[in-house]
This record gives sequence, structure tokens and C-alpha cells, in this order.
Amino acid sequence: MLISKLKLKNWRNFKSVNVDLRERVIVIGPNASGKSNLLDVFRFLRDVAKPAGGGLQRAVESRGGLSKLRCLLARRDPEISIEVELAERLDEPAVWRYRLAFKSEGKGLQRVVVSQEHVENLRIQTVLLNRPDASDKADKERLTETSLEQVNANKDFREIAQFFSSLTYLHLVPQLLRHKELGSAMQLEGDPFGQSFLEHIAKTPDRTRNARLKKIESALKACVPNMRDLKFQRDETTGTPHLEALYEHWRPDAGWQREDQFSDGTLRLLGIMWSLLDGDSLLLLEEPELSLNESIVRQIPPLLWQMQRKAKHRRQVFVTTHSEALLEHSSIDPRDILRLVPTDDGTKVELFSAQEIDLVNSGYTVAQLVGTPVRPASLDQLSIF
Repeated sequence: MLISKLKLKNWRNFKSVNVDLRERVIVIGPNASGKSNLLDVFRFLRDVAKPAGGGLQRAVESRGGLSKLRCLLARRDPEISIEVELAERLDEPAVWRYRLAFKSEGKGLQRVVVSQEHVENLRIQTVLLNRPDASDKADKERLTETSLEQVNANKDFREIAQFFSSLTYLHLVPQLLRHKELGSAMQLEGDPFGQSFLEHIAKTPDRTRNARLKKIESALKACVPNMRDLKFQRDETTGTPHLEALYEHWRPDAGWQREDQFSDGTLRLLGIMWSLLDGDSLLLLEEPELSLNESIVRQIPPLLWQMQRKAKHRRQVFVTTHSEALLEHSSIDPRDILRLVPTDDGTKVELFSAQEIDLVNSGYTVAQLVGTPVRPASLDQLSIF
């Protein structure tokens, strides 16, 4: 499935959002406009949907509490609301609608309580859940948990819980992959920084792993033309998993390199492409252009689309970026862009207008139209004097 619509109220720096989404979503905007905060909506739903070690209370607590999540402009309305619609394919009607609203109970322990939880099966136009219900009113303790996180309560809409639970967020840090001892004591659940990337590859069945590495090698040739024979190996002494590749511009006896000798950009590309092939649920990518020169950054969009096509099941991908170079490629559909615009009334999420779409279709690039929103307005004033 994919998320076809997102509605927010009072989420972080977004006072109100109502936007349709596509199979590929590229989120752009200046620093501190809320790109990471927008992606965190989906990570939050993932954390709520986890039956073990998750749930609403844990999801809020791990983000610093309700005061850190609620929009500062929500003075008269303290409720935070998230609503999503899920579809099976792009440009098809949604099949599920899920809405979760929550706030502080306002007394006693000041716990977070569910103020509304609504599930609708749009295939059959039936409301499956609408809380608070009679049971909640009889026992208010129930409102400290969502039905989404309870396997005995989400039976009729478990498909939604499974969708969010399988979400992948990746912001691979090459240094943590090379030097595992740096983060071994602080590895986060879900491995968002790629510390266990090689172990994950090692657990993949041989046939699947080899097929994926062949696809990745083929796609990587556009960015790293001298690299070939990408393969998985285990250290003969320790059994430690490694990736190896032959670099043709090196001396024949020194051409084989392991991942600790790969460039930062190569490691990030490997992580991104493996993630695209590994699963079919929502994938969140933060600033994939990091550690890459502009000529390679310009190839990221077609590379992502190519890997999507090669995957067994095409997954929805969200990408945040600051890079104008990434937006220069002609393969970018302007309808995929979410433009974040900070205002005195919170950050607004804007889609391209029909006129802007016509300009791209006539030959302009997305970068030519959005250079100003991506680049801070006061950039020319940046100085230490």
C-alpha cells in the first residue's frame, strides 16, 4: 500500500496540513522548515503501531513529551491530530482511512490520552472503529492506549498496523558502518543509521542477496564506473560479514577493496539501493545527497526510480533534500514535490500549481522553479563579520 493523503493538525511546526501524496514524494524547503518533522509523522505512527516496546505513550515520551510535539501556535486547541488515507496503487481510490487525535488528560498524571481514533474501510464504506466509545467512557484508562497498538483490538484493520510497523527510515552514517565500535553501545531500534547494515545483508538468503547485489552493481556503474564484481564475503578468521568490490583503476593485486575503503558516497548509495530492494513498505530517506558530488547527486532521481522498477514490489519513497542539483534531472515529476514554506502561521505545505507543472512540461527543470524556496533568502548575508 501507499499513503495517498495526509492531514495534520498541530503537529510540531505544522498548524494544518491537507495534502495528496504520490508514489514518490520529494520534500524541499529551507533549513528548519520542518522536512524531518514531516517524515517523523510516519515514524510516529510506526512507533504507535508496535505492540511490543511501543505504543502511544512510548512514542510521545521518546520525542520529549507532548509539549515537543504540539505546534506552538496551538494555543486554543491543544489537540494533535494525524489522519492518513491508504491506497493500493497510485491514482486509485483509497481503501483505508485512519485518524488519531490525542492530548493531555489535563489533570492528575498529565498522561497522553486518545481524544479520537477512527478507522474506516473505504472499500465497503464501513466505519470499523470510532473512539471514544461506550467502553472508553466506562473505563477511561483505556484511552491511554490506541487500538492500533493492541493485537486484540486491531483484528479488523491489522493491515494498517502491519503497514506502519514495516516502515523503513534510513539516514546511513558511513562512519558508523566502518567503525562499529563507535555506536555499538547506542544502537537505535530499527537501525536508522545503518550500523547493522552488513549483518542485515548477511541474514538475507544467498540467492536473494546475490541477485540484489547484481542489480545494485549495475545501477552503481553510472556513479562509480570503475567498480565491478560487487560481492558479499565473510572474514575467514572471524566470520565478520563484508562487502567487496574490484576497482579497475587500482593495481591488479590491490584492486579488491572492502566496505571500510569505500567512499562515504558509495556507502550511502549502497544503503539506499539495498533498502529500495528490501521490502515493499514505506521508505523514508533523509538527504541522500550527503557525501556526494553534484554530478552524482544529479543522477540520484533516475537511480532511485530505476531501483524502484527493479524491486519485486514497488514501494513508496519519501526523500528530503536541500540540493538544487538533485532537482535538476528531467525525470522528476513536479507533482511529486512538497514545498515547505515557513510563515507566521506555521509551515505551509504547497504543491506545484498547474502553471508551474506546464512550465516543467515545456522544458524547465524543477530546480529552476524552486531554487528560491530551497536556498535561504538571507544566504548572501552569511558572514562571521
